[in-house]
Amino acid sequence: MSGLPYRAPLRDMRFVIEEVLDAPAAWRETPVFAELDAGTAAQVLEQAAAFASEVLAPLNAGGDLQGCRWDDGRVTTPSGFREAYRTFVDGGWPALACDPAWGGQGLPQLLNVALYEMLHAANHAWAMYPGLAHGAYECLKAHGSVELQQRYLRHVVSGEWLATMCLTEAHAGSDLGLLRTKAVPRPDGSVQVSGSKIFISGGEHDLTDNIVHLVLCRLPDAPPGTRGLSLVLVPKVLPDGTPNRVRCDGIEKKMGIKGSATCMMRFEGATGWLVGEPHRGLAAMFVMMNAARLQVGLQGLGHLEIATQNALRYAHERHQMRAPQRSAPDAEADPIAAHPAMRRTLWTLAAWTEGLRVLGYWAAQLLDESEHHPDPVRRERAARLLPVLTPVVKALFTRLGFEGSSLALQVWGGHGYVHETGIEQHVRDARIAMIYEGTNEIQAIDLVVRKLLPDGAGAVQAVAGIVEEELAVSLPQPALATHARAVRQALDGWCDATRRLADDAGSDAELPWRVAEDLLQATGLLLLGWAWLRSARVAHGRQEAWYERKRRCTGFGLDWLLPDIHPALARVQTRGVALPPLPQP
Repeated sequence: MSGLPYRAPLRDMRFVIEEVLDAPAAWRETPVFAELDAGTAAQVLEQAAAFASEVLAPLNAGGDLQGCRWDDGRVTTPSGFREAYRTFVDGGWPALACDPAWGGQGLPQLLNVALYEMLHAANHAWAMYPGLAHGAYECLKAHGSVELQQRYLRHVVSGEWLATMCLTEAHAGSDLGLLRTKAVPRPDGSVQVSGSKIFISGGEHDLTDNIVHLVLCRLPDAPPGTRGLSLVLVPKVLPDGTPNRVRCDGIEKKMGIKGSATCMMRFEGATGWLVGEPHRGLAAMFVMMNAARLQVGLQGLGHLEIATQNALRYAHERHQMRAPQRSAPDAEADPIAAHPAMRRTLWTLAAWTEGLRVLGYWAAQLLDESEHHPDPVRRERAARLLPVLTPVVKALFTRLGFEGSSLALQVWGGHGYVHETGIEQHVRDARIAMIYEGTNEIQAIDLVVRKLLPDGAGAVQAVAGIVEEELAVSLPQPALATHARAVRQALDGWCDATRRLADDAGSDAELPWRVAEDLLQATGLLLLGWAWLRSARVAHGRQEAWYERKRRCTGFGLDWLLPDIHPALARVQTRGVALPPLPQP
């Protein structure tokens, strides 16, 4: 069983990269990317698309049915997963956006993000295994000792070894300050790690011979809470080739992504080495966590893309009843795509997908600029926007990925609820992304309580400035003026609500936490409005039918979906309306 077919949306991807973001021009300005042009980037995308659609997608449904198998500490992945990973490594894909000094190809994060959109759309469970490796590379590159870098970085960059992020413990959940795993220093500079972790993606598998575990733990003199956490690299296999004292005690039986091994891990006096400074492990781990949050956002986009393209196909193939405006007057029934309810659903899916792609690729472009752009002003601006954009990408993308998959299932009706159709797997698989790498509620609190409010007007002005720049170009154009005014209204409402929230929080300390989810959704809708308007401007005046569809899609987003920002902003400004007391069981 192959599940839903997947065709990478290469034309849409290139539209965003080449036309909306004008990435090739930015590459020419950046010395490390100066030799990369649009044609070469397109070839990279085409090769990635072939791997995703021809190798990964056919394994998706079978991997869901077969799942992973645990046997006395060992995990076997579904049939075909190991061979697909070998093809992935042989193609050089793990090294795509890594530093050439460590064996990487030195290509932009923007292309890596496009690659992972395809991987997650084709086979979310399989993509979980390599998905954490780039974050581990970034973490070791930024905080690892020279010795650790020399010993491990090239193996991670090449894909020879995979990596995990070992945070969660059963009693702690998202409260990392409660972690109990211990690390005891040894005279030789190593540490001895003891403790148990749960929900560890790829904690054990058969894809690589070694696995690099990055473990949050406590040294004996650690202060309480998150200030006392250290980060330790614990390999599955020690440098001398002997097994480390690391064991997988079992794998979870899950709602979805069943081909991804979610492991209970036990460290029994395992040997490891500190990454970064003692008691500063959370700062080092956040390098990996932020990379993971962008990856998780791409999972939402991937599910939305494959759900959208298959719902659209089915809606044209399936004939049911007569539409109010007949598509074929002499036919017994019309395709369900002709019915207004289905048209609204399909345009909603398309607008969400295309808007999110712009935002996700823009986040990747900002990552490239923050690290490599020669202009310090551009680097600083990108670095200021990224902390605001990251929680929005993680939470908005995953919510719409799940809601979009569920909405697409509705297109199939009862057939969608049946496993053989394929869409129900994506509904199940997409749901986890709203939970891990910081639940969406935590992302909302991070955005509002840690980013927007403490920064005063700075973070608000950074976001508003991006939207203002687009309005300055779009408002004077008569064909875009109506939509530009809608974005202007949304921006003014968002700025006003954020200012009022900052003022009112002084007299109502709980208020930011109560309305954080609403403000995150409003921020996401504002940025979607920016993405739709920018895309509409780029497509304006182009005569090809493809651009006409793009104009209709962005117009639908601005007319039908952007107005959802206003009730969200109204809830942000509830002020004196407190939540009821704690409900009793």
